[in-house]
Amino acid sequence: MALKEVVMPKMGESIMEATILRWHKKPGDFVKQDETLMDIATDKVDSEVPSTEEGILEEALYGENDVVPIGAVIARIRTSVNTEADTPALPPPPVTTPAPSPKPAEAFEDQTITDPAPPYGADVPYQPTTPVIQTHAGRFYSPLVMNIASSEGIPMSVLETIPGTGADGRLTKQDLLNYVEQQHGRTIRTETLPSPKPSGPSTAPKPAVQPSSQSASPSLQPHPGKVEVIEMDRMRKLIADHMVKSKATSAHVTSFSEADVTNLVQWRDRVKAAYEKREGEKLTLTPLFIEAIVNNLKRYPLLNSSLDGDVILVKKDINIGMATALPSGNLIVPVIKNADQLNLVGLARQVNLLANNARNNRLRPDDTQGGTFTFTNVGTFGSLMGTPIINQPQVAILAVGAIKKRPVIIEGPKGDS
Repeated sequence: MALKEVVMPKMGESIMEATILRWHKKPGDFVKQDETLMDIATDKVDSEVPSTEEGILEEALYGENDVVPIGAVIARIRTSVNTEADTPALPPPPVTTPAPSPKPAEAFEDQTITDPAPPYGADVPYQPTTPVIQTHAGRFYSPLVMNIASSEGIPMSVLETIPGTGADGRLTKQDLLNYVEQQHGRTIRTETLPSPKPSGPSTAPKPAVQPSSQSASPSLQPHPGKVEVIEMDRMRKLIADHMVKSKATSAHVTSFSEADVTNLVQWRDRVKAAYEKREGEKLTLTPLFIEAIVNNLKRYPLLNSSLDGDVILVKKDINIGMATALPSGNLIVPVIKNADQLNLVGLARQVNLLANNARNNRLRPDDTQGGTFTFTNVGTFGSLMGTPIINQPQVAILAVGAIKKRPVIIEGPKGDS
């Protein structure tokens, strides 16, 4: 039998750590190669980490909600293949010299002095506690689910009637959020706080939210009148921080122009049915706009650049970021890599693929990296125009508004019409 290490994979050039959201396997479970081992979250996207080996999960070195640096060993899997190099060295036999047994208090004091905690990032084997509690009816609920239920005033009698989609019918966070949205017609956001790093062999991660009346939410000042308090989720906080930093990084100058897209709309209306029958997917206006952006970036390459101090870096690759609204109300920007090398069919496929993956939480961390120019469509909200914030370190962003029919004067060779 060989013991194989599973490390936190590299997610992108700028991503240095990730948070473990959920373990799909627990120590002692059998796991297949490429089977999902855990869900993780970065400052870009949430994604799944597949197992690199097949065997028995021997130990998990981090718990849920722990923040783990890229490259750190997160688990060990015992496989059926045995090699001498993979076999861990056995510890030396214990010293048999008799020694007086210390009192319990003395033993504790000696351990805290002579066995200092390993440095941050060291491989510390420990058994993570399972952050679930069991009700009198025999159903399991995570502390996060219990905390949401408590904050929303959902009694246990109602909680037990909500169908669960988790393992063995377990009620997941998303199940509860969907229930709240259906009952109250609104979406709530939740966030778990990272638990402390393991500091010794006897240290186990604590649940991010305790299943009690005391919530881990930050203290709030009292507000007069009837107020609903909704805590911002992790992604919304990151978006807000990113946008504020962008405003502080570069001066924003906005210019508005109108374009007559009559021919564009009429052409799409003529070909969209045949296109969908031939390609098996819809043709939207987005790839048409992106194709126009690519053509203009070739004409004006300074718009496809970034700043490094007082040096301008003109990018030869044209990677178009496409702002996409998520069901949660948040926004994410997947990137179409090498958009200048794709024809209209290729652009349309990438637009549909990335949009669907974003809405179904299937984006890979690399899908949001490397953008050189960003496109956003405020017209989906009915807005005629908008003032988007530059996606740093890019130097420009384009927003298109709603397409409206209106009477205008058109100048032609035979005069105005």
